[in-house]
Amino acid sequence: MSGSIIITVCILLLLAYFFDITSSKTKIPSIILLLTLGWFVKQGTDLLKISIPNLMPILPLIGTMGLILIVLEGSLELELKRSKLALVGKSIIVAFLPMFLISFCLGYVFYYYGSVSFKDGLANAIPIAVISSAVAITSAKNLIPSQKEFITYESSLSDIFGVLFFNFVTLHAVIDAMTFGEFFLDLVVIFIISFAANLGLAYLLSKITHQVKFAPIIILVVLIYFVSKEYHLPALLFILFFGLFMGNLDELTRFKFIENLKPEILNKEVHKFRELTTEFTFLIRTLFFLLFGFLIETKELLNPKTIIWSVSITVGVIFIRAIFLKIVKIPLNPMLFVAPRGLITILLFLSIPAFQTTELVNRSLIIQVIVLTAFVMMVGFMLTGKENKENAL
Repeated sequence: MSGSIIITVCILLLLAYFFDITSSKTKIPSIILLLTLGWFVKQGTDLLKISIPNLMPILPLIGTMGLILIVLEGSLELELKRSKLALVGKSIIVAFLPMFLISFCLGYVFYYYGSVSFKDGLANAIPIAVISSAVAITSAKNLIPSQKEFITYESSLSDIFGVLFFNFVTLHAVIDAMTFGEFFLDLVVIFIISFAANLGLAYLLSKITHQVKFAPIIILVVLIYFVSKEYHLPALLFILFFGLFMGNLDELTRFKFIENLKPEILNKEVHKFRELTTEFTFLIRTLFFLLFGFLIETKELLNPKTIIWSVSITVGVIFIRAIFLKIVKIPLNPMLFVAPRGLITILLFLSIPAFQTTELVNRSLIIQVIVLTAFVMMVGFMLTGKENKENAL
């Protein structure tokens, strides 16, 4: 039995790799193919009456690991230059303001129709309002560099803002001036931790001569993340700062303490570290979406009670995104369509405290919104590819 499981997993991962390398041709986001593949595997196990233990408890763990690696991978690729300031500013606006607006609009709707407090309605709305970097960054790899950079910044920041906002709402029974004071104190603490940890990890990376050097660095990064999370600190900020720091050593050489890290040697190690992170990210992201697809029940996907809500939310998300892209003067095609929900949506949904949930926001709604936003992105990429071919002719 164990041998057949390993064979099955290996075949699924190879199929996922095939989906990844052919996505530029098919224009189909890999998330749709992975979810579909996982769903078909579940139908096969049911048909053959193969007993599978409950895998739901490991989904949040794999998802959290995937989120860490995805944000790390994305931030390692970002460049900190003066010429990028305008792009970063636009990314911050489009990452934060639409998420904030969608959260409050949906929060009020859930409060009005779901018989919960506005605060609890807001807690249920935030997961749906956040763009998934796990899906967006992967899907944007075939766009031109400036568009890919924007999507990487925007989706990574959306994840971070979303987690901060979600924790702020769900972890405080009362929101007042004291709550905001604690929040800003947490930000200061994570800045200090990030600065010290970045220097320490960079020093280790430059000094370790053992043949195994990257695994301890990744383990330490994960350890710092989870320790920070245990104390309710914005741990994703640490991941973002670490990736930006390691990926932009050339831009930081004007600081004397950076010279002590021997950036010319460290840059070579960072390049290897980036490659390893990319490999790990692919594996963890693939396993997460395959597992989530496996756990999808057909009745949840086709639930008629939530489909109107799902379509309305998707249309609203695209409409609000169009407004803010126009405000910051970003071309709508294809950026308008790259607003997928995915890994972060699932993680935050599973993290909603039981006493704050509402029947309006259930697995069916979450699954349908994820699939619909991925479908919109697929159609957008297909239309963009067709338009580019016509222009070329």
